[in-house]
Amino acid sequence: MNIKKFYEKHKNFSQRTLSEYFISPGIKSKFDLIKEYLGSKRKFKNGIDLGCSGDSFLFFLDNVINKAFLDIANLPLSQYRGSILYHPVTADLTHLPFRNQSFDLITALDVLEHIKNDEKAVSEMSRILKPGGIVVLTVPHRMKYYSKQDQIIGHYRRYELDQIYSLFKKYNLYEKRTFGVYGQFMRIADIQSFNPEKTEQNLLKLRTRYLKNPIFQKIWNMVVKISSKFMKIDAKYHSLKRIMNIGLILSKK
Repeated sequence: MNIKKFYEKHKNFSQRTLSEYFISPGIKSKFDLIKEYLGSKRKFKNGIDLGCSGDSFLFFLDNVINKAFLDIANLPLSQYRGSILYHPVTADLTHLPFRNQSFDLITALDVLEHIKNDEKAVSEMSRILKPGGIVVLTVPHRMKYYSKQDQIIGHYRRYELDQIYSLFKKYNLYEKRTFGVYGQFMRIADIQSFNPEKTEQNLLKLRTRYLKNPIFQKIWNMVVKISSKFMKIDAKYHSLKRIMNIGLILSKK
């Protein structure tokens, strides 16, 4: 199975919608943390979310004028079609169909670990980024945590901090900030590997119920609010050595 078909087959990826921010404590926690660390003072003319799926972080940023959404799978991009404000593109991250220095903001959240030739992907990110531009990245952390769940969802690797710093520095991208995204609580995700098909079915049922049942939606909003706060605390107060997923803000010199 080619990589495009792999991600279209995985309904947890291909059928995500922008409502995922309200349904998933993990997504809400991650997006809120990144918005906090990125800040809102700087305005960006052209931003792109690489590997955006159907629940792009870029959609929730108010300080970006032009927003492009790129994914290797076609189905998730349906979220962004039909609007002159958004620019969905189906492409491979290792061969980006953009001119040099096209963007001043790039986001790639939990994407790089899915790419076999991650160095080529980073070189492409650097190529399309303007000098002084910003990259926001999240990746799974520490190979010692690599599990069956990583394999199921298409991870080639988890990263060590020195490894990720060196990879980006090679392409003139330098770390401005490193922060925890998911702490030890995220190890609960390994439970999904025992029955991935059942997990996927339950996620689809949850999305449908949330969107169609107003009473359940109010209850679930409270669950997500409390859970995401706990996850943010878990990420902020663990040492980086014990963080399951890390976030980085990098700048091109």
